Amino acid sequence: MSGGVDSSVAAAVLVEQGYDCVGVFMRQAAPALLPTAASNLPVVAAPGHQGCCSAADALDARRVADRLGIPLYPLDLTGDFERIIDDFANEYGRGRTPNPCVRCNAWLKFGRLFDHADAIGASHVATGHYARLTIDPAGWPSLRRGLDADRDQSYVLFDIAAERLRRMLLPIGGLHKRDVRRRAESLGLVTADKPDSQEICFVPPGQHARLVAARLGGSRAGEIVDSHGRVLGRHEGIEQFTVGQRHGLGIATGNRLYVIRIEAAARRVVVGPRAEVPETELVASDVRWLVPPPAGPFEAEVQCRAQRKAAPAVVTPRADARFGVRFTGGPEATPGPISPGQPAVVYAGDQLLGGGWIEG
Repeated sequence: MSGGVDSSVAAAVLVEQGYDCVGVFMRQAAPALLPTAASNLPVVAAPGHQGCCSAADALDARRVADRLGIPLYPLDLTGDFERIIDDFANEYGRGRTPNPCVRCNAWLKFGRLFDHADAIGASHVATGHYARLTIDPAGWPSLRRGLDADRDQSYVLFDIAAERLRRMLLPIGGLHKRDVRRRAESLGLVTADKPDSQEICFVPPGQHARLVAARLGGSRAGEIVDSHGRVLGRHEGIEQFTVGQRHGLGIATGNRLYVIRIEAAARRVVVGPRAEVPETELVASDVRWLVPPPAGPFEAEVQCRAQRKAAPAVVTPRADARFGVRFTGGPEATPGPISPGQPAVVYAGDQLLGGGWIEG
């Protein structure tokens, strides 16, 4: 129970269905972004409310639990959350664009919370994600998109271990957001009108580059070059860029330029016209299949960012826990810029088949 309306209504639905519920609030306090001798950055305070798990959120979760008549316990995962922040910084340091929400779901919400569930003898772990679980005729649990297409969160759940699907509950996956808010209002829950969390919970908006520099230290500056190696300008850190980015490049050439590649070892950002932005093929590693692993190439839809649509593609599994993707929809049906470090998630209709982390 994060103190938001979605997990509040998820708990309410389970109580109505007769489950014996125990609420858990994950304490994962993010530290302030401290300066280092190398970066000489000013102190930036930890965020107060743009994400989840603040002191105010804890109070809201407590009020909801009291209203529903269920116990609520804080679970201190601060040390575990440090691993997520370190991964976030390290990925940017490698010239990749991380997705910490996927890590949090796999490592904490459907990772460490299962350890806690086992410790107290709980049969399931439930959250307020907009995704659905079904059981196919063979008895295999399937993860599917949420009924509300505008809120679907299945993408950020791809990296959960398949064997844990049987012990997961997603009570609001079959509801639209408007219905969730109406249910919260009818129950008199204090979270009914609470705004949704929009930002990364451990860094204020626009401040992630400071966090990366503070965590990694050293000079982050380098060159901005075109695809022929001509120097067009300089930058203060590769963590300020992602593949496909057009705004905020800090250079003016009279042409529209996009980031087409980040060369981390040389701290070099390569830019070029839109036609040079990678959008047709990718390789993903650290693959997680939620269905029996496919034996050969197959047609599917692949989604490369949480806020983008999936695009038709041919997926080719490899023997080294990787898969290749070739998008087949043409210019009118591309996945958008392909950014290393983001998930590539494979769907058949609304069923999530698996996914991996874009390598290149």
